[in-house]
Amino acid sequence: MEIGAYIKLHRIKQELTQAELAEGIVSSAYLSKIENEKTAASPSVISLLCTRLGIQLDTGTDEMIREKLQNWYGMLSSEHDMDEMVQTYRELNQVMYDNHSADSLVMFEIHKIRYYLVLGEMDNALSQINKLSEMSGTFDTLHQFYWYKFKGNYSSASNEFNQAIRMYEAAEEKFNQLELSEEGIADLQYTIAVTHSKLRNTLEAIDYAEKAIATFRVTYNFSRCAQCHIVLGISYRRIRMHNKAIKNYNLAKHLGELKQNTQIIQLTNQNLGYLYSTIGENRKAISNYEEIVKEEELMLLERITASTSLIKEYYNIYNYDKAKEMIEISLDLLEKAYDKERFQLFYYITYTYDYAINLQAKKFETFVIDEFIPYLKKHKDYANLVNYANMLARHFEGNNRYKESVKYYKLANDTYEELISL
Repeated sequence: MEIGAYIKLHRIKQELTQAELAEGIVSSAYLSKIENEKTAASPSVISLLCTRLGIQLDTGTDEMIREKLQNWYGMLSSEHDMDEMVQTYRELNQVMYDNHSADSLVMFEIHKIRYYLVLGEMDNALSQINKLSEMSGTFDTLHQFYWYKFKGNYSSASNEFNQAIRMYEAAEEKFNQLELSEEGIADLQYTIAVTHSKLRNTLEAIDYAEKAIATFRVTYNFSRCAQCHIVLGISYRRIRMHNKAIKNYNLAKHLGELKQNTQIIQLTNQNLGYLYSTIGENRKAISNYEEIVKEEELMLLERITASTSLIKEYYNIYNYDKAKEMIEISLDLLEKAYDKERFQLFYYITYTYDYAINLQAKKFETFVIDEFIPYLKKHKDYANLVNYANMLARHFEGNNRYKESVKYYKLANDTYEELISL
């Protein structure tokens, strides 16, 4: 990174306008040229600008700080103790603006995007992206790689998967120009596989997952191998290669058990449960889902996903008493949800079955037609739209309301056609 961009970074960090920094030294227009590398300013001007910013030029970074930075970057891409990650960040944030090299400082600022995403601080991540956008044109190839990758992470976290894949592909173009570690390349390939899976680009998901797992096997990264097996399991399930899907899920579960990784074990249970449900093996599905619900160490999202899945399974085998039990558990879990919007889908699922089981026909119809189906359409959740349109159609059919029944069977069929065309 050149000196102009370095000055710009510190100015933005200190929330100074160009006019405030330039006053009495140069014009704002000339400062803009300096920051954007459109002119070579004299050493005296650079010195005055740096003095006002309270910084000194330094071409190096202390070896201890450099090592600490690398350790912190590693914490952001692996399963690491959150408290240690935050503490290391705070220590670095106190010293990184004290005369360290521009390259190190920019890399630190770019990694802040990932840091905020790991913490779930979406607003801070977006603010950091916006702050760095002003100077992204000065990034070198390595900076650009992480810039695109972490912007992709932000888009993924925002459920903007098409935008995410564009960012990841831009990062992929950059790593061909860099000497990155094999594991670093595999990490991006895994991330691309997950994103293609979200977009239901099944063959692409398989391709990238296979590329990533080939590296993770060599480096003995069993957690990442397990995650790749889950992506492969989902992909094979979608193309109805159920035996191959089950094999990958079981491999993932075995690796999760080797690493004593509860998150991976239960994610595998969730996917096995869903697979068994789709092929009509409800008892096996229930067994997998029950393992998740009773695991109190899991995050709220995983437990609510499993509890609402159990409502559906018990309802489908007409065990309404157990379904009611799971409705109560789901409502208790939803009460603990701090982000209501994130858990909105599970709220809709829970109350849909609550009204259906308790034969509250009017509430069921109004709720599903006026709230749930519009929500699913808005979020393009085609798989659930097929399920609940069919459920509503069957309800009308059972009550001899055939015109309304046909309407929602048609919605289910049209949505299914759209789903398989993705």
